[in-house]
Amino acid sequence: MADVGTLRIVHSPARERYEAILSTDPDGMGGDETVGYVDYVSETYQVVLTHTVIPEHYSGRGYAGQLVRAVLDDIRGSGKQVVPVCSYVQRFIERNPEYADMAVAVPQ
Repeated sequence: MADVGTLRIVHSPARERYEAILSTDPDGMGGDETVGYVDYVSETYQVVLTHTVIPEHYSGRGYAGQLVRAVLDDIRGSGKQVVPVCSYVQRFIERNPEYADMAVAVPQ
């Protein structure tokens, strides 16, 4: 089942987080729900993507992929590389090779 609404990605640099917000009210009078987020640590030349969270009741609707794609596109615009510590982000980059040039090996 798909939600009817618009997904927007909000970047909060002070919190080092990107949030996926589902707007279900076309009039903008409420109805916004946070359906997931990506936490990160910003460094001088790279961004460490540490954690992607989609609550269970929003799982399987494609929100994680849309969120991670938007995050990677935003980071690409900054010229920084990414360190995909988060396993979801690692798999996303493996499945979407257009982002492979941004990824730095995760230190073991």
